[in-house]
Amino acid sequence: MSYQLTEEQEMLRQTVQRLAEEKVAPRAAEIDEKDEYPWDLKEMIAEQGLLGAGIPEEYGGTGAGLPSVCLIVEEIAKVSASASLIVAAQELGMMPILLSGSEEQKQKYLPGIADGDQIAAFALTEPNAGSDAGSVKTRAVREGDKYLLSGQKCFITNGSIADVFTVFATTDPKAGLKGLSAFIVEKNYPGLSVGKKEHKMGIRGSETTEIIFDNCPVPAENLLGKEGRGFKIAMMTLDCTRPVIGAQAVGIAQGALDYAVNYAKQRVQFGKPIASFQGIQFMLADMATKVEAARQLVYKAAFLIENAKKNNVPASEVSRFSSMAKLFASDVAMQVTVDAVQVLGGYGYMKEYPLERMMRDAKITQIYEGTNQIQRVVIAKNLLG
Repeated sequence: MSYQLTEEQEMLRQTVQRLAEEKVAPRAAEIDEKDEYPWDLKEMIAEQGLLGAGIPEEYGGTGAGLPSVCLIVEEIAKVSASASLIVAAQELGMMPILLSGSEEQKQKYLPGIADGDQIAAFALTEPNAGSDAGSVKTRAVREGDKYLLSGQKCFITNGSIADVFTVFATTDPKAGLKGLSAFIVEKNYPGLSVGKKEHKMGIRGSETTEIIFDNCPVPAENLLGKEGRGFKIAMMTLDCTRPVIGAQAVGIAQGALDYAVNYAKQRVQFGKPIASFQGIQFMLADMATKVEAARQLVYKAAFLIENAKKNNVPASEVSRFSSMAKLFASDVAMQVTVDAVQVLGGYGYMKEYPLERMMRDAKITQIYEGTNQIQRVVIAKNLLG
């Protein structure tokens, strides 16, 4: 199955590209330096309707779909990975509600997330439960018409600013993965507090914090699906959002490649531009090839997932392509940004140039939403049955 952008998607790409160059790029270095969430860019992105691209029209979104979300994230990530995470994190936070929420839950929460009035977050990771979701210790105990949540989450994107959290907690500790359940938790529920803010190597300007639950009462009506469905909801969510991280990685890599190409044309050594040296030409050729290969895989995955139900695509194939897209694109982003720094030589190592930031930002794409080692496990299991 191949993919091709529709006329509307190409127009969207061009619109976001222009916004990114005019509004986001001038702020990128400052966001990284100050490590402050860019509220101005969040408002601009929301006003353009870009936060609702992955949400159907009946729930207040534009219904543009997963490939369009990938386009938005890629174009913004070319100039600022942190700013692209405004869209990517909103998509991740709302996806469990879209996939598994009741009609009432969707009507209550998705419109506010779509228009940016409500910021969403996805809370699965814990200090002792990263790749191993079965080790989640956050407990949800049913008491009448509510659940009491107690535990600690870490590395939560949007943690300190989110209005709505999708939280994964165990309702049956003895059942392992089968005891995991998912809940919609609002920030003003008593017993929910924000812990320390993490100071990160990259994607600075994105709020990453601990979230602590101390007998936090959550209405029973905020359970997503049924008890014990949490792990399945989490995996279905990540199958849909990993291509978005792949798109972020492609954007970072493309931005680094573009900068390196322009620099190589202008930097003169031994009396001529370094772009005239075959050693540099071969580096750039390899970088461009990898970026385009990653882009093709990311959008194949995005279109496959978007049309999975209509085309009767097996869930196993969705998981495989989702993991392959995230794995390959993030590895490419790391390779390409390292090579781009090398093209600039000493200047690439300096903060006044954007490539050292792009290299730091690229690293997280190999880690979050499932490490690339986990992606290889998923792909191998899928292949081997």
